[in-house]
Amino acid sequence: MKIGMVTDSLGHLSLEELLPTAAALGIETLEFCCGNWSTAPHLNLDELLQSETARRIFLAKLRDHNLTISALNCSGNPLAPGEAGKAHDSVTRKTFQLANLLGINRIVMMSGLPGAAPGDSFANWFIVAWPPEVTPALEWQWNEVAIPYWRELVQYGHNLGVDRICVELHGHQLVYNTETMLKLRDAVGETVGANFDPSHMMWMGGEPLTAIRQLRDAIFYVHAKDTRIDRANSDPNGLLDAKPSERVADRAWNYVTLGYGHSESWWRDFITLLAQVGYNDVLSIEHEDLAMSPLEGVRKSVELLERVIIREAL
Repeated sequence: MKIGMVTDSLGHLSLEELLPTAAALGIETLEFCCGNWSTAPHLNLDELLQSETARRIFLAKLRDHNLTISALNCSGNPLAPGEAGKAHDSVTRKTFQLANLLGINRIVMMSGLPGAAPGDSFANWFIVAWPPEVTPALEWQWNEVAIPYWRELVQYGHNLGVDRICVELHGHQLVYNTETMLKLRDAVGETVGANFDPSHMMWMGGEPLTAIRQLRDAIFYVHAKDTRIDRANSDPNGLLDAKPSERVADRAWNYVTLGYGHSESWWRDFITLLAQVGYNDVLSIEHEDLAMSPLEGVRKSVELLERVIIREAL
């Protein structure tokens, strides 16, 4: 296994600052964010698509710091109604094109989420079966929007040499848990697998250690991110929490630096189970802890992973 990082984790740094910092921290490979919900602070997608020289310089900078690219990330909502979905789909396809030009076969993204019916203005996430209109709306989202889109996107990826589309299980997305991940994979093929980020399952009340055993070889990529449940807030209110992320002390849960939500022992079990199902690849740190500086959070995350990582899996 290798220690990687989502580049937005140190989004306050320029590319020239990011690369030596990442190398000094012990990061081995980087997951570059290309747009959509990221401002893509470390690369210019259109410039890299248009200029072979820009691509050559970009890759040379990485080599100078003994860093590689683990994946390109274009997380957004390409299934959103109207112009928003079209814009995110455009960035998604450009990211696939750049992956082809850089010799990268792995894309990290999300499934997207449609509206509830034709003509809707906003995406609609259904997580309960009542009232009765939920069921036909959910069937429409899957059968009329998501599956046709994803079948076409898989073929688009094949044509560009992208054979690992890593879908992040995430709230407010059609694919948000193990069951929905496997549903999409069954419908569109094994080019689609999971970007397994345990932090999301934690705040939804699931157990990532159990999910690993069910997903097995459908785990294409892993984000290393933790969640802390604040029982003083969650016990009287549950884990569904729409308060802004900045209200850390008031929320039922928060994303935290590795080890600050779940113990080192838990993370050791996490790594062990990944190895047991055959995952011997990147652990990509994603820092979103608002109580700790990005640099300190990434440093502490690397230190924890260094203690639990399996470098030579059988």
